[in-house]
Amino acid sequence: MQIALAPMEGLVDDVMREILTAIGGVDWCVTEFIRVTDTLLPLRTFHRLGSELQQGAQTQSGVPVRVQLLGSEPEWLALNAARAADLGAPAIDLNFGCPAKTVNRHRGGAVLLQEPQTLFDIVCAVRAAVPAAIPVTAKMRLGYEDTELTLDCARALEQGGAAQLVVHARTKTDGYRPPAYWEWIARIKQQVSVPVIANGEIWTAADYLQCRAESGCDDVMLGRGLIACPDLAWQIRALVDGVERQPMTWAQMLPWLNVFFRAVNAKTVSQHAPGRLKQWLMYLRRSYPEAGELHQLLRRENRVPEVAAMLEQQCQQQGQAA
Repeated sequence: MQIALAPMEGLVDDVMREILTAIGGVDWCVTEFIRVTDTLLPLRTFHRLGSELQQGAQTQSGVPVRVQLLGSEPEWLALNAARAADLGAPAIDLNFGCPAKTVNRHRGGAVLLQEPQTLFDIVCAVRAAVPAAIPVTAKMRLGYEDTELTLDCARALEQGGAAQLVVHARTKTDGYRPPAYWEWIARIKQQVSVPVIANGEIWTAADYLQCRAESGCDDVMLGRGLIACPDLAWQIRALVDGVERQPMTWAQMLPWLNVFFRAVNAKTVSQHAPGRLKQWLMYLRRSYPEAGELHQLLRRENRVPEVAAMLEQQCQQQGQAA
């Protein structure tokens, strides 16, 4: 069983990857997408979105980080994939799943699921451009507006040379609304011979078991579920192995929030750090009521020293309570 951390623009950056892979249970992760148009991107772009390339293409915990590219021009995607490979990327992932309107408007992400031939051309070009030892993988949704071309797209990706498919079990039009149609992943698995990884609406270990039953996939990619429950990968592994494991407590979670806030503050413009912390707290509310309470305390506070002090105070209070 493999458990991967999903790429999520504006959320799963190098700091979040560092934290979640340190908590553990994750086998590999993927950068936020690197947008490719009609140019060979400079090194700084790759290093900005995939800083792990400067440390062996892995997090400090030793978890490999694949480089994800997004675009519609086979030639330019191939050239940039070759550059990513030269920089040490362990795999090149191609994004055909992003549902963002601005991205789709410029022929990126899920909009290309209307063009199976383009998918084939892109994967074929990228596969030819990078060394054979470096896998080319793809992430797709079930389609753009419907599932009419789902199987055609999956076959096109495999025939182009994709070594693995991650399937988010919703269309672009579905967005992130429940449910995820895991049964469609099973249909894709029947049509292709490469490994298929299930993605979408896995919030709990019980969800994993249901997804596995419906999709036939042992391997999964976790996105919002892992953001909301940072030890979800371990909970899944424990359930599968029949081992009892206590979920991470809020007292155990708080120090990670502190590390996250300080790392984000060191990396970005200071005023952005409180917003990033609040963004994560909004997800964590699903697993920890205390996250909602902390979010309320911080709701109107955007000064870094004050937010840092409140976090420290929370850590101390939880430490005393424990």
